[in-house]
Amino acid sequence: MDRLRLRDRSLDLARPIVMGILNRTTDSFYDKGSYFAFDRFLDKADSLVAAGADILDIGGVKAGPGEEITLEAELERVVPAVEAIASRLDVAISVDTWRSEVLDAVLTAGAHLGNDISGFGDREYTKIAARHGAGVVATHIRLKPRVPDPNPIYDDLVTDVRDFLSRRVEQALADGVDPTSIVIDAGFDLGKTTTQSLVLLRETKELVATGYPVLISASNKGFLGEALGLEIGQRRLASIAAASFAMIQGASIFRVHDVLGTVKALDTIAALRGDRIHATSLES
Repeated sequence: MDRLRLRDRSLDLARPIVMGILNRTTDSFYDKGSYFAFDRFLDKADSLVAAGADILDIGGVKAGPGEEITLEAELERVVPAVEAIASRLDVAISVDTWRSEVLDAVLTAGAHLGNDISGFGDREYTKIAARHGAGVVATHIRLKPRVPDPNPIYDDLVTDVRDFLSRRVEQALADGVDPTSIVIDAGFDLGKTTTQSLVLLRETKELVATGYPVLISASNKGFLGEALGLEIGQRRLASIAAASFAMIQGASIFRVHDVLGTVKALDTIAALRGDRIHATSLES
């Protein structure tokens, strides 16, 4: 696949696509609610795009266990955020949600992509995406979002993950999602031990072989911290290294906190290969 189609946008997969993480939560594992206030959220959006983000991924509910966030609360967090970004910035907008009602609302508000860590657990999700002509991210998870899974066991980890994602792609296609609008994600830390996440990262090429763009969401995650003995605030370079390794394995899209650092690292690899790079005047 040469391009990723997200409604009226088309992203060139000949260069790395960087997705900036932009939370409207009070309890995210990394930023701890630093950008929940709307003015700070918008300032962060501006800085991520200036640093080279191709996509902004807005989240209203963290993936891990925590206080229950109702449907109404999630809508209040993400719909105004999407409307503001759509009117303010020329950037593709993703929303990190597993609820089909939220997906419908944010796509109506101007978003382009539904990033679903539940593996389309809500059966209406892909139907709604298809109706809007939007993109979807199919993510592997063993149980459900926000449900602890401390001892996950697989028959064959890489095969199980690949087959799960292939079934979700088939569902999206059957529901009418454009094949050029589908992305897959191994789901590091989602029902995986540190060792299992490391194996999946190491075997990125196995998912790349499906022919669908692979999204890497390793930024500051627990498996990097546990593998290297790093606290959350110490994982920046490990996160950039993980993204760089995955790019060499053929991954296309990188969901990250440090957009500028990741852009510089991935552009270096792209330049060495003779591929296209980002255009940003910022310096790290």
